Amino acid sequence: MFSDDRLIVGVDGFSDAGVFRLRDDLLIVQSVDFFPPLVDDPFIFGQIAAANSMSDVFAMGGKPITALNIASFPDDELDLSILSDILKGGSECARHAGAVIIGGHTVRDTEIKYGQAVTGVVSPNDLLTNQEAKPGDVLILTKGLGTGYVTTAFKSNKCPTATLDAAIASMVQLNHAGAQAAKNAGAHASTDVTGFGLAGHSTEMAQASNVTLMIELDQLPILPGVLALAESGHQTRATKTNQSHTAPLTRIEGQPSTVLLELIYDAQTSGGLLLSVPKKNADKLVKQAKTDGADAACVIGCVTEKKDVPLVING
Repeated sequence: MFSDDRLIVGVDGFSDAGVFRLRDDLLIVQSVDFFPPLVDDPFIFGQIAAANSMSDVFAMGGKPITALNIASFPDDELDLSILSDILKGGSECARHAGAVIIGGHTVRDTEIKYGQAVTGVVSPNDLLTNQEAKPGDVLILTKGLGTGYVTTAFKSNKCPTATLDAAIASMVQLNHAGAQAAKNAGAHASTDVTGFGLAGHSTEMAQASNVTLMIELDQLPILPGVLALAESGHQTRATKTNQSHTAPLTRIEGQPSTVLLELIYDAQTSGGLLLSVPKKNADKLVKQAKTDGADAACVIGCVTEKKDVPLVING
């Protein structure tokens, strides 16, 4: 759509963020995201939204350096202290990422929304995309799945406190640990798992890389308490949409549990990184990611030569 010799990654394809060449040795990575509150605490909501916004930069191998706040707020109905706490949460997250809030924009709206436009930097040698997964690679996921079930149950006042707390801890966690481990282990490809669910982002990586991804359902990391919520029917509205979108691109083998199968379609907020890494380096990546705080990091499958479909799910 846009043509410029300095544009390394644009809107074409399935990339997580845009990449622009400033110098031969320096690229900038840019992304933006925002959404309505998922939790009642405005500070925590700010943290979650900011971590989610920065995730695309980490997924591309970049380091966030600046962020612009984007917010909508009904200041004619709610106290501005709520907005202040949201922005404080976002600022705290940016500080942990090593980024600086340099401004932003707020508009009056009937619904609260918040997020950030994030700029990061990366050297050409460290740039990661979802386009280079190689047959023989191992697939690693760095966070547990199930935030969609948790936030949906929470809205209905049916989410146990311990389950909510575990999901919040995951959502506010930056993807820095996974990104650094991916860099050190020579990962070939990376993407973050968010609104399209694991299935959606997996098919995007497979199509972009011209390979097939094979995922083992019994190896998926799952947030505490999520299976009980899934069995109770707390799917997000996006679950059916994600399943419908990926169905023509997926082959399901075996007789998988319905609950586990639905988990791969669950829309994630501030989810983990899906990494394609040489098999010989997989253990190293998982170990480092866990040491640095990505406790759920684990192998979930592998990459093969392109088959009849981009994604194969083994139940």
